[in-house]
Amino acid sequence: MLAKIKNYFLTGVLVSAPVFITFWIVYSLVKFFDQLITPLIPFYINPNYYLPRDVPGLGLIILIGLLVFIGFITASFFGSFIIRKTESLISKIPLIKIFYKTIKQIIETIFKNNSNAFRDVVLLEYPRKGVWVLGFTTGVVKGAVAKKINQELINVFVPTTPNPTSGFLLMVPKNQLKYLNTKVDDTVKTIVSAGIIDLKSKQKSN
Repeated sequence: MLAKIKNYFLTGVLVSAPVFITFWIVYSLVKFFDQLITPLIPFYINPNYYLPRDVPGLGLIILIGLLVFIGFITASFFGSFIIRKTESLISKIPLIKIFYKTIKQIIETIFKNNSNAFRDVVLLEYPRKGVWVLGFTTGVVKGAVAKKINQELINVFVPTTPNPTSGFLLMVPKNQLKYLNTKVDDTVKTIVSAGIIDLKSKQKSN
């Protein structure tokens, strides 16, 4: 009897935990943007000043609308002119220009339609022979490093567990990589779960 109750309890945890955690993450994000953006809205156009209760998600909605508006303006001649002037001003500010150019280059590379960043999952021996880790290729090594090393190197990002947003950049000879036929999001799940969730191969589409 006790064993059955234990099994029911574990089943309940397995079923409920992903739902509650997902809702908690969404709620936390909505609350974060509401607290960040809503106070910046002038009171005479802020519906929270007129309604008996705050509008949940108002900050997130305004942020999305603002990004769409910025994209629309940037696509015009006047918007492009403003962007060029702003970038010209930033490029004259020491230190800040380094962060700006680096962040801009990373974002443009990731969002390019033909970008190969984080498309392939690989296995490599790290930090020593016989020990294997999962990594994501971010492109072929170019520039000064490629000129110095007379062989094809691949940039590989090796994420940490359970936080995959941090990790290591390794420049690895291509012949030392084992490419896996797996999805990137499935690989992230395996890394975040510290290997509890098995990594499965891509299913062939009919």
